[in-house]
Amino acid sequence: MPQAADVIRDKTAIVGLGATPYYKRGTSTPQTLEELVGKSILAAVHDAGLKVQNIDGFAYFAGGFDTALLAETLGIPEVRFSATLTGTGGGSAGAIGLASAAIVSGQADVVVCVGANQQGAQRFGSITAAYPATQENAFFSAAGLVGPGHMFALLARRHMHLYGTTREDFAEVAMSTRANAVTNPNATLRQPMSREDYFKAPMLADPHCLYDFCLENDGAVAVIVTSAERARDLRQAPVRILAGCHGGSRDWGRSIYWMNMPDESFASSGHAAVAKRLFAAAGVDPKDIDVAQIYDHFTSQVIMQLEDYGFCEKGEGGPFVRSGAIRLRGGRLPVNTDGGQLSCGYVWGMTHVREAVEQLRGRAVNQVEGARLALVTGGPSIIPVSGLILAN
Repeated sequence: MPQAADVIRDKTAIVGLGATPYYKRGTSTPQTLEELVGKSILAAVHDAGLKVQNIDGFAYFAGGFDTALLAETLGIPEVRFSATLTGTGGGSAGAIGLASAAIVSGQADVVVCVGANQQGAQRFGSITAAYPATQENAFFSAAGLVGPGHMFALLARRHMHLYGTTREDFAEVAMSTRANAVTNPNATLRQPMSREDYFKAPMLADPHCLYDFCLENDGAVAVIVTSAERARDLRQAPVRILAGCHGGSRDWGRSIYWMNMPDESFASSGHAAVAKRLFAAAGVDPKDIDVAQIYDHFTSQVIMQLEDYGFCEKGEGGPFVRSGAIRLRGGRLPVNTDGGQLSCGYVWGMTHVREAVEQLRGRAVNQVEGARLALVTGGPSIIPVSGLILAN
């Protein structure tokens, strides 16, 4: 009996892509979050050659979106499907699989997947400081861990202890990603970064310095998913959805919010279980992937995801990136070719979906020649984390 994810292979496609600019945190006003979301959806619908009235489904990966308000605002006559993955950025890739499942099961015909940020007084970088005082949260709040950067630093330090990973390895992730952003007009940070620049940056949460942290942006990105049959008649060449998986193992669980994982899981991204299912569902292997858009809220977690997805052995992520393997030019696996969340834009992982679609359409600013298969990851965070494999 096939896995549930096997059922969607090659039966759905991304046919539309829309995005707002990536604004520096807090500078998207006087636009509202609903305006940002609406603009990205309208752009995606136009890109697909569809009408807003064709939309009958929504698939999200975080809370805060009001399907009823969006339907009313956009003039959508009927919503047949609306669902949200629990968690946060860990579900960004998985939301595409959620949309595909709705279409394959006949619950919807045209589904929008959208993600958006608009940060005000509350910054994502210190979001845990605003969590309520509960027994569960007291575990980390008492230690002064006010943001994800502090918490993931503990995982990074453990990886260094167990496997010999160094800050030089984190620097390579930061520098290679910035090199991609330099040539991308949509990127937030386009100044070249040298090794000296990296090591002169202030330490924010040892071993994470300023350039190990992702950006804080406002903005929205939307994609339109429909059936493979319908996709053939639309404006854009379809980007085929081979597989989309989400979930995670019990050992990973609430990740940085409980930190009781076994050693091997602690010094990881929590993606290993999802990765195994994802490649099986897509019918491909890690060696088949041409370009990867890997969730990079922190440089250290890029290294751990490379291990979890089988691009190198456990503990070998540091030497893998140090070899130049993730570089756009000459690398075996170009990673985060738009500049990623470290240097291009941070919209809860939807920027990675956008770049994967651009790569497979052959229209990316930093195009990987002959790219046919793309991996997109969501998270690491609390489960569900997620992965997506797309093809042209």
